[in-house]
Amino acid sequence: MRLSTSCYAVTGLGYSAPWFVNAGFIVGEQITLIVDTGANAAAASSIYGYALRAKPSNKLRAINTEKHFDHIGGNAFLKDRGVEIWGHKKLQRREEEFSLEISEFNDGIPSPIRRARNEANVFFSGARLTLPDHLIDCDQHFELGGGNVEVLLTPGHTPTNLSIWVPRERVLFCGDCLVNGYLPNLNDGAPEDWHIWLRSLDRIESLQASIVVPGHGAVARGAEVTGMLEFARETLLRALNTGRSPTAAPWQTT
Repeated sequence: MRLSTSCYAVTGLGYSAPWFVNAGFIVGEQITLIVDTGANAAAASSIYGYALRAKPSNKLRAINTEKHFDHIGGNAFLKDRGVEIWGHKKLQRREEEFSLEISEFNDGIPSPIRRARNEANVFFSGARLTLPDHLIDCDQHFELGGGNVEVLLTPGHTPTNLSIWVPRERVLFCGDCLVNGYLPNLNDGAPEDWHIWLRSLDRIESLQASIVVPGHGAVARGAEVTGMLEFARETLLRALNTGRSPTAAPWQTT
């Protein structure tokens, strides 16, 4: 989906119900920046194909907006094709965590026969844990040719969350700092993280983006951007008042 002169969204990439995952890319004169790689090699191959087609002469670079596997699962596919990958310096995952992700994914299959066949392995075929080559611990400016793209630290959902801002076109790729239609996932954090997340929302709001590509859900434009921000803020404030994530089990508190 073309969003603006240089920005594209790749939406609806497969994950576990009811979630789907978004990615995207920004086409400069010399470099195309891929934002997130999806959950598996199949997703990454789609993103790669679209990005390569947009301007075949460009060098490709990728960046992960956070540490969760639905945003980094396609890293290996891209790295095998010579694409350099950037991400937060705290984006450190272990092989055991990736194995657990596949196991939990398999456990979520409704059919016991399909679970017994370990059919989650089909979804993750060709995927392997691959961490970023280049680590970020502060805001960055990427020159893609034809104008800067800003990489902004927007932690809260996890400490590793980044947003990609294209100021000349007022387009923001924000990963799971914002989601559209879904409840924000607060389960990995505690009240101190939720306070940090609120500050990241303030930072995003100050950009006055015209188009936002959230980590999950439909691309938002205009007033819908404001609605997403308000819903995320309300959800975080409610969690701070109750001391628990809205999607946590009834007995779980922080």
